[in-house]
Parts: sequence; C-alpha cells; structure tokens
Amino acid sequence: MIDIELKLYTIEEVTKILKVTQRTVYNYIKSGELKAIKVGKNWRVKHKDLEQFLAHKTQEA
Repeated sequence: MIDIELKLYTIEEVTKILKVTQRTVYNYIKSGELKAIKVGKNWRVKHKDLEQFLAHKTQEA
C-alpha cells in the first residue's frame, strides 16, 4: 500500500489534474510556484506539494 504523503506524480499526471499544458506545469516549476524534484531525467511532484499549490491557487482566485 502506498502512503499518500509519499505519492509522486509525473508531469503528465499533474497536467491532467490541473487541466493545463506541460509547458504551464514546467513554468510553475521554473518560477518556484510548484515544488518538484528531479528523478533521473524526469520531474516528479509530491502529493503534498501539489495540494499546497492548489490551496494557494484557490486563495488567489
């Protein structure tokens, strides 16, 4: 069983969750708005970091 706190999302999964393009997700990462970690050549986003990003974006709206 996977602990939800340890869940890592791929960029593709994040694009589907946020309903945005990959370029937008990479821009969020580059700007520091969305925390991500690089695993090999690929980026991953922790579940808790995605939740924090969504909470922050919801407050902005």
